[in-house]
Amino acid sequence: MRVAVFDTYVVKKNGTARHFEIIVPVDQPHDKVIQYGREYLKRVGQEELPLTTKECLFWHIETASVDLEKTIKEQGHCICEIEECN
Repeated sequence: MRVAVFDTYVVKKNGTARHFEIIVPVDQPHDKVIQYGREYLKRVGQEELPLTTKECLFWHIETASVDLEKTIKEQGHCICEIEECN
């Protein structure tokens, strides 16, 4: 499965940047990617943070691993936390 990776940075309440990737099937529209990001932020108690195309940028396309493909087939996307996500 080919997937698109969106590099995402939002500034948390304490002023540090939360960095995560939103990984979706390559044909997923950007507005759906933003929706997944907003749902993630809500789950982690940061729903008031702005998330637009400015914070969520297309990074690259890659071939998904078996585990990543399974997650995407089950959930429609995958969030990969990179830094300052705790």
